[in-house]
Amino acid sequence: MQSADSLIRYTFANAPVRGELVQLEKSYQRLVEGHDYPEYVRDLLGQLMAVTSLLSATLKFEGHINLQLQGNGALNFATVNGSQQQELRGVARLTRDLNEHSFAELVGDKAYLIITLSPDDGERYQGVVEVKATDPGLAAAVERYFTQSEQLRTRVWLHANAERVGGLLLQALPGQPEADDESARGFTHLATLTDTITADELTQLEANVVLHRLYHEDDVIVYEPMAVRFFCGCSHDRSMSALYSVPVAELKEIIQSDGEIRLTCDYCLNDYVYDESDLAAIQGHQQDPLQ
Repeated sequence: MQSADSLIRYTFANAPVRGELVQLEKSYQRLVEGHDYPEYVRDLLGQLMAVTSLLSATLKFEGHINLQLQGNGALNFATVNGSQQQELRGVARLTRDLNEHSFAELVGDKAYLIITLSPDDGERYQGVVEVKATDPGLAAAVERYFTQSEQLRTRVWLHANAERVGGLLLQALPGQPEADDESARGFTHLATLTDTITADELTQLEANVVLHRLYHEDDVIVYEPMAVRFFCGCSHDRSMSALYSVPVAELKEIIQSDGEIRLTCDYCLNDYVYDESDLAAIQGHQQDPLQ
């Protein structure tokens, strides 16, 4: 049985359209573990995780992509970071309790989806698109981003529950003129088929079964799946960098008072403890920040 934590890319022999299907289970559970998110926030963060995975697979460079949802609603922000290797991490924060489980209450009447591309070599690119309270969900904002920034016909389908997340992306291949009637008909046909997908099918069925149900009358070319995993990347030394801007004398006072300094990673909730034995390394970095 195919792993639930995987992404499959596919194309069509008779239409200039590409697709991606991602299904997440263990990676999703690890991302939300211990955070005690309300159900609607958990599901939205899972959908954001699926979108990040889908977009990570389109990267043409070694590097990272970050998606961040910011608004003036109950949700302060939600963010997921992903690499070309499908390593994902994310977190969400609320400003207040949810009174209604709706997308509008969560994002408010002034919200934005910020997509940041960070190549290992090269300049960073950032795109911003408005998220509307009238949007039925996150997928609408992602589609709007591609319409405005990439001028590519794009459709996105997202579903999440307590156990699993599923996401689908259909996109016209670059270089296809918007006025190309044949290309537009091919995309519309495939999007209409994909509109029939249900939440249970997308999250519970194996990816190959989903693709067969949707496109069994079309000539689909399916590529090797990519494994998806939660990966934070935090460490004792990396977390220590948060202390570099604090005077060593002040850190020493805290240690003498509390016995230690304890930092908790926002993403994986791992604790890192620092004591007087770490002060020399912190002081050395403050004196030589390029080390």
